[in-house]
Amino acid sequence: MNTQASTLPGSPSGLPVRRVWLLVALMVLAAVLGEWMRPSKRLAEIKGPIQLETQVPEAFGEWRIDRSIRPVLPDPSLQAQLDVLYSEVLARTYINASGQRVMLSIAYGSDQSNEATAVHRPEFCYSAQGFRVQGVGTDSLTIGNTQVPVARLVARLGQRIEPITYWVTLDEAATLPGFGRKLQQIRYGLQGQIPDGMLVRVSTVSPVLEESFAVQQRFLEQLHAAVPAAVRSRYFGSAPAL
Repeated sequence: MNTQASTLPGSPSGLPVRRVWLLVALMVLAAVLGEWMRPSKRLAEIKGPIQLETQVPEAFGEWRIDRSIRPVLPDPSLQAQLDVLYSEVLARTYINASGQRVMLSIAYGSDQSNEATAVHRPEFCYSAQGFRVQGVGTDSLTIGNTQVPVARLVARLGQRIEPITYWVTLDEAATLPGFGRKLQQIRYGLQGQIPDGMLVRVSTVSPVLEESFAVQQRFLEQLHAAVPAAVRSRYFGSAPAL
């Protein structure tokens, strides 16, 4: 008696019919589960809108907008990508009575569920403008009543030395690009949510790094107090200060 399992004609390596159908069923199940688990709840449509131009004041604390200088902006090809990826981009320079200037750039996107928005990270944005960018570490800043993880860089172009501080947010969680951001994306995805978020960047032009980062923190503390309380955590995160 021939007990050999029947096989499908043309099946790989003559796989038994039962095994082929099992593989087909598993592939169908994976496709169904993938579609069922696809995030569909956009937090940007549930929470209050982000309106950078009105929520970030032109004057606050000791700072006033300086229209004579704009922060470093992307080249036209990169700007075209940003226009697709981001809902709003704000770029301003502020000055105080002592003549200190801080450049502020915020890029907000209603869908931060993947890594496509990485093109706006200062490492890439400045490098595309010809700057040599050097990382000088990460830190955790107390800004108002919030603890914010930040990355710090120094961009150099000729005699121009520009210390930079930045972070990203997903919904109300402040984080940094890389593993931490990916974990947050997974967390929101498992809840079926598509988080919005932004990249917040401040910089100054000065060769004295320690003083520059101190000025930037003072600027951020005053900005934190000036942004409307209803949306403040969308800009700075919601982790309580240590």
